[in-house]
Amino acid sequence: MPVIAIAPCGKLPDYEESVRRAGGDVRALVRTADSPADIVASVQGVLLTGGGDVLPAIYGAIAHPTFDPAEPGRDEYEIELVRLALAADLPVFAICRGIQVLNVARGGTLIQDIVDEVGTTVNHRVVMPQHSIAHDVWIESGSLLERLMGERFEAGEACPVNSRHHQAMRAVAPGLTVVGRAPDGVIEAVESPRHPFALAVQWHPENLQAQPAMRAIFERFVAAAAERRLTVSG
Repeated sequence: MPVIAIAPCGKLPDYEESVRRAGGDVRALVRTADSPADIVASVQGVLLTGGGDVLPAIYGAIAHPTFDPAEPGRDEYEIELVRLALAADLPVFAICRGIQVLNVARGGTLIQDIVDEVGTTVNHRVVMPQHSIAHDVWIESGSLLERLMGERFEAGEACPVNSRHHQAMRAVAPGLTVVGRAPDGVIEAVESPRHPFALAVQWHPENLQAQPAMRAIFERFVAAAAERRLTVSG
């Protein structure tokens, strides 16, 4: 059974349950005890979770009035973790804040407040209930994400998702490909084609496990981690 390292966050059980349902074991990280280098050497996949905003100074910006920081030290820890994981070709799945961490870690920037900077009528922040559908996402044809979800809903249809974020990707980091957008153009999913499995989504599939398409994402992530385990052990 592949071991998935999960970044610490306030709603850890939702992520743990989704990984276990997909056939993986979990290792909940403790920043003060688990160094990124040791983690990458001992697990078969890395899951980045939701949470507070990435410090704008890291990507060369001044904080917007709505800036809501993550826990002290979390940004630096997760940026190092995802950089090392990608360098080692570990499967990486990043969710909500995670897609933003991934983008910043690879040199991208962020929209700090969608309402202020995009001026959209799409509601990207439907906090409760967690499984509420907020808007559609259009998935790029031929992408890994489409292949994962394509058998679960009809081709050409938009994918309904939940949403509870006020930030999003702005400048896309080198090596990342946009594979999903909301109706207002906000980036909702990216992947790295050069890695065995490196996928990031802005919504929360861990709260949509009643949808086969959302379970399929976790299932393929854990399967990629299992393949990594077999390759290393072999």
